This record gives sequence, C-alpha cells and structure tokens, in this order.
Amino acid sequence: MTGPSITVERDGPLTIITLARPEAHNALHAAAHEELAAVFDAFAADPDQWVAIITGAGEKAFCAGHDLKQQASGGGMATPPSGFAGLTARFDLAKPVIAAVNGVAMGGGFEIALACDIIVAQSRAVFALPEPRVGLAALAGGMQRLPRAIGLKQAMGMMLTGRRVSAEEGMRLGFVNAVTDGDVLALARQWAADILACSPMAVRATKDAVLRGLDTPAERAMAEQWSYPALEAMLLSQDAAEGPAAFAEKRAPVWKGC
Repeated sequence: MTGPSITVERDGPLTIITLARPEAHNALHAAAHEELAAVFDAFAADPDQWVAIITGAGEKAFCAGHDLKQQASGGGMATPPSGFAGLTARFDLAKPVIAAVNGVAMGGGFEIALACDIIVAQSRAVFALPEPRVGLAALAGGMQRLPRAIGLKQAMGMMLTGRRVSAEEGMRLGFVNAVTDGDVLALARQWAADILACSPMAVRATKDAVLRGLDTPAERAMAEQWSYPALEAMLLSQDAAEGPAAFAEKRAPVWKGC
C-alpha cells in the first residue's frame, strides 16, 4: 500500500509505515495526516496485524513536524480527529506501536514518537519541541506526554527553551528505549519480534491496563483492571489456554490473537 506521502508494508502480523516526504524532511501536510489516519484505522481494525512500526524515509529526518510552508501559504493546521499523523489522539489503540527514529524528530515529529509505546533511535537522531521559537505550542500531546515520560523539570527544560536533545541524552532522560549506530529499522524489527513472541491478547491487555492506570491510585487501578475490555478479552481468549498448554508441553506457543 502506498500514498503520495507514505508507504505501508505488511510483513506477517507487522505493519511498517514510512513517512515518505524526504524532500520536506518528512513534514506532514493536511493530505498526509488523512493518509496516516486511514492507515492507522486499517491497522487497528485488522485482526491479523498485531504490531506497527513508524519511521521516516531518508537519513536526515524522521519527521520535522507540521509543514510550516503549507501553513504560511494558507494551508492551515487541521488534523484528523485521531490527531497529528492520525496517531497522537488515538487513545483507544491497544496494539503496540514502535517509533524507529532515523533522524530529526521535531515538534509534531517528536509528538508522533511520544505517542508510540517504544522509541528506538539512530545515534544521529535529534529530538525537540521547538514550537515556542515559532510562536506556537506543542498541541499534539507533547506538553502532556513528555512530562509523564521524563518528569516535570526535565520536560520544562526542553519545552520552555525548545532545545535539541540527542538520541543518547534521550535515552538517559528516559524517553528513548535504545540507540543504534546502524540500521534503526532493523533494531525496531528486533523489538517487534520480541513483542510478537508474546500473546497479542496479553500485550494489548498490558498496554491498556498500564495506560489506564497511569493517573489512578494503584489500589483502585488493580481493582478496576478486571473490567477493562482488553483484559477481559485476554482472559476469555484461546491464547490464554494456549500459553499454559505450550509451557506444559515444552513447546513454543502458537498464538491466534483471539
């Protein structure tokens, strides 16, 4: 599947989404947002797709954020209801998404990565929320997600100055999971393979419970988790029977995702 601004590859249960505007540092305009919203809609709805990776084309940029040239020419800043890149406001997506950050991740590009569950980065990658430097603010979740990821003071230090952070510093701060000098997509595939070795039902139940419980006292979250749809689905799934059976029979489990 391809579009003017993105390419999509499906490799078994893995969806790989590539932002394909390298000439514009993979900045997103209105049409790209709509394309990505449709792709993530399809990923969410497809029972055979269990994990997604999002990355950028070329070696310079993951995503430079909003296409300011389009905005300056009167193109506006509209995004779909599911948010920047069709992802940042998609709060009901229980399937895991990995950001393979191959270069600059600025503004909305960094917010795409923050909306993912795992961030792996090429060592040349650079992250920033520089919106105040152009008279704007990080309105696609950056102001909410970054403090939750690295703490208030470190996040304020980045957001109030718009300063750039390297991949290595991002890992020290805690928003990057791993850094490589080599092929970041290959590294993301390794993380995806580790996730795919687990039951997709259990992975979704875990993601759902963790995100729902972030701002909930532990005692209440532990009581409420039993009513979460993803956890209920896990407990009733074929996978919940397959896992113990495979363990007892000393074989690799064959997950059905249902």
